[in-house]
Amino acid sequence: MSAELRHQLQLPPCDQVGFVVADMDASLARYEPLFGPFTTMDPGPMSYNYRGREETCDMKLAFGRSGELEIELIQWVRGGCPHKEFLDAGREGMHHLRFRIDSLEATVAAAQELGYTSIWDKRYGEGLAVAYLERASDPLLIELFENHHG
Repeated sequence: MSAELRHQLQLPPCDQVGFVVADMDASLARYEPLFGPFTTMDPGPMSYNYRGREETCDMKLAFGRSGELEIELIQWVRGGCPHKEFLDAGREGMHHLRFRIDSLEATVAAAQELGYTSIWDKRYGEGLAVAYLERASDPLLIELFENHHG
């Protein structure tokens, strides 16, 4: 991502790199030596607006660190979501970069002017929302995360 694009969207430094993995246990064994112990999470079914429709998906998650940078491992279990698309395309590995932002709607609108499309999003409540954005011919997704609760 160019400095100009980060400036245009008023993005802070990236705070998370997300990896989609086919096998969580094998990936934990592979990446724990690099990123320390991971905290795992099985949040159960989650509903999101996915490409214009409500879709429920299930994933396994794990979180590690590299200094200030969070490393997220995501194993798709079931349902429609960008992570399944990634695996269906025969890919595994780096999937998205996350940026914490003040206003999801305003930043998504600015990103749309630069050729991005929101493909997966949810507003959990006041001050808490997420969106994945894609851009044609760019395999890396951008995650925007609004969190005014900590």
